[in-house]
Amino acid sequence: MTHDWQQQIHALHEELVRRDDPAAWVREADAVDASVRYPGFALRGPVFGVAVRDPAVGPGWRVLKPVVNGMPQMCRDALNTHLWFRAKDDTDDPGVRRELLAAVDVLSREPVNEVEACGVRYRIVRGDEFTRCDDHGLEPPRPTDPEPAERTWNFRDDHTPSPDLDLVLDADATDGSPMAGALRAWLRGFAYRGMRFPAAVRGDSERAVRSHPQVVLLPTCFGVVEREHTGWEPTLALQATPHDARRVLHDALAEMWPMLFRFDDAKKAVYAKAAEEFRALERADEVEVAGRVFRLCRVERVLRMGPDGPETARPSDVDEYGPMKIHPTLLPDGTVVFDE
Repeated sequence: MTHDWQQQIHALHEELVRRDDPAAWVREADAVDASVRYPGFALRGPVFGVAVRDPAVGPGWRVLKPVVNGMPQMCRDALNTHLWFRAKDDTDDPGVRRELLAAVDVLSREPVNEVEACGVRYRIVRGDEFTRCDDHGLEPPRPTDPEPAERTWNFRDDHTPSPDLDLVLDADATDGSPMAGALRAWLRGFAYRGMRFPAAVRGDSERAVRSHPQVVLLPTCFGVVEREHTGWEPTLALQATPHDARRVLHDALAEMWPMLFRFDDAKKAVYAKAAEEFRALERADEVEVAGRVFRLCRVERVLRMGPDGPETARPSDVDEYGPMKIHPTLLPDGTVVFDE
């Protein structure tokens, strides 16, 4: 660790002392305890989102679409939809509409990582997702992790919004936590290593350390993993709080998986019983059903920053499909033409 980073961590510690915030001290103690109990890091791989730089809002980049998707093209499609609906619903100016639709047209034809419309830059951004681990598994939620004010189990109720939304991507900002500062210091030099990664992936990762030397820790999220022969595999989408992750797991056991995989009545009953037992425990982090083990885990993400802002998708990042036209033709006057 460089002397500069040591100074920054000392400054973070002094700020924590100055604030005299008991809750912050408890969170810091939790983080220290986690670093001892879960000393390893399990890398899942890249995640992608959309960031925007709008001079009317401020000079920096902020998150427009959460950094949770597994492929860059998923984010290009999400941006395509965002801009199309902006053109359709948010303006009556034909000139503005033309600019927005020009960006939509590019996204429909090319796997680009940035478009500009009306002076606003939109960028596909890349992060890495990892969890802390020990020899037995992945780190579960911590006691100090935030929970929703109203904890409901009804899947149709609103979920906690993603903490990524409108997050300002500022590598110089800190959360006042020495442990977070130490993690950022370590992650600055992180690159994919080992023969399990293809040479192109390792090369892109090493170049990113030089081209985007600063890092931003994105908000912690929570996932559900299933134990497989080769380890723990992600099963459901990331959620903003531990309870939201528990709720999606409960719904998957009780309704989604039985319907999706067409369980027979006996298997439905087994899964329904497991779901209700899991719910009755209120804050359980693991459930076993029909020989399968599911566990909640704490997911951390890091995003690299360079002189021109957040890192985009790398050449070695994989898409399973390409660009396509998603929406009907929208004319500059606002008329929607449903193509045959």
